[in-house]
Amino acid sequence: MHPDLIPGLPIKTYGFCMALGFLAAWQVMAWLCRRTGRAQEQVSNLLMAMMLSGIVGARLEYVREFWSMEFAADPMAVFKIWQGGLVFYGGLVLAIAVFIGWCVVKRERVAPLADLFVTVIPLAHAFGRVGCFFYGCCYGRLSTSACAVAFPRRSPAWMAQLGAGQIAEGAGESLPVLPTQLFEAVAVLALFAVLLFVFLRNWKSRPGLTTGCYLSGYACIRFGMEFLRGDMRDRVGALSIGQTVSLGLLFLGFTFVAVSLLRFRAKNCKLEGPTD
Repeated sequence: MHPDLIPGLPIKTYGFCMALGFLAAWQVMAWLCRRTGRAQEQVSNLLMAMMLSGIVGARLEYVREFWSMEFAADPMAVFKIWQGGLVFYGGLVLAIAVFIGWCVVKRERVAPLADLFVTVIPLAHAFGRVGCFFYGCCYGRLSTSACAVAFPRRSPAWMAQLGAGQIAEGAGESLPVLPTQLFEAVAVLALFAVLLFVFLRNWKSRPGLTTGCYLSGYACIRFGMEFLRGDMRDRVGALSIGQTVSLGLLFLGFTFVAVSLLRFRAKNCKLEGPTD
């Protein structure tokens, strides 16, 4: 855990990783725009709006979930976003709302533009999860496995274990936990590679397919990852709120895939025409 990128300087590792993720996504987006003939400036403006709204939405959801633990005693800490503390699904919901609003105002077709954006989202997400690891949030369950890590004193894992009576106040580090932040970073990087392949092969012929693959793919990743998380999770019955949202995204993703493939099939049948 290294919350400060350079000791003595006000540069947080979490914020630095987020900035790297944004720049990486921006560069890949620019390359995809050149490959597909889209106007880069307009897409870049929308990407900026979605990134900012995503950060705001992710922060608002984190504050809602952890208000009593982290912010009730110091409400101004809500604005210290560079120190970490985001819930991805909260950001995704607000970013989607901004995206749809943009498409309505600009009269853009949703599916082709969505395919472009969801391709790069996992890349930025991976950098963000590495930032989570350096900050210490989003940690996993207690574990004695070889990959388990112990976070230092005053880290989120240490504070939670102290509150649960699992460690003494004088403990110099937390009990070993799974580095779920890094697990998810690797998983979404793999998802990015798959989406890039799907997009480049299908962006013109099957609009919406890449979006469906992203929604269903990340839903599966997040649903499984929730079983390994050790931090406090809001629950909806037997499932965490993250798993509940994942089920909704999985259904939506399958819908996008099905509609895209059916439209492609219908278009090909129309072009072929009746046969004798």
